[in-house]
Amino acid sequence: MEERKKYLIALGGGSGTRFGSDVPKQFLPLGGVPVLQRSISAFTTAVPGIKVITVLPSGETARWKELCQEHVFNTPQIITAGGITRFHSVRAALEKVPDGALVAIHDGVRPLVSSNLIKDMFAVMAEHRALIPALPVTDTLKFRETPGIGPDRTGLVAVQTPQIFRSEDIRAAYFGIGYREDYTDDASVAAAFGIPVDLFPGEKLNFKITTPEDLRMAELML
Repeated sequence: MEERKKYLIALGGGSGTRFGSDVPKQFLPLGGVPVLQRSISAFTTAVPGIKVITVLPSGETARWKELCQEHVFNTPQIITAGGITRFHSVRAALEKVPDGALVAIHDGVRPLVSSNLIKDMFAVMAEHRALIPALPVTDTLKFRETPGIGPDRTGLVAVQTPQIFRSEDIRAAYFGIGYREDYTDDASVAAAFGIPVDLFPGEKLNFKITTPEDLRMAELML
């Protein structure tokens, strides 16, 4: 059987309003390199020849091109404008992905994802239709409990990206069902469409940069 081509959808469409910066956080420097560049580079290192689709905020294409030139980031990319939600951004990017491929959908602000995680997930995709990295939840959680029944963390996981799918499956899901607010990630869209989603061991350092503290932590990790 012919090996499936591999695609990356790098989601860099956030505006940065929650971060409190005039510059969207995916463009901020991390160790002297834009956060989004680090995220994409993890994939191009792990999977040479992977096709990259970069989702950007409307009106930010010129800024990203300037950053790529400044940092000599020559990876070929298809640029797509983000939508009003993550769901709409992913759906727009999936229009650029053919059936019969494998597609990894990754938050552009998870720059510390390891190339090993990416390689290991792609390596087992012949056995899965959808695969997502996850970590067990270890923090104490408070629930509105039923009297006499305490909280149980054993069934809880913290889900990360990249989330990898057979392209025909995730395209059918995104184009076949309408948007709902409870679609928090691609796995939730896939599951709502009836696609079985399997878990893969995630990484503690593969965290999402959402606050200035997260960016400082990432700097320390580097």
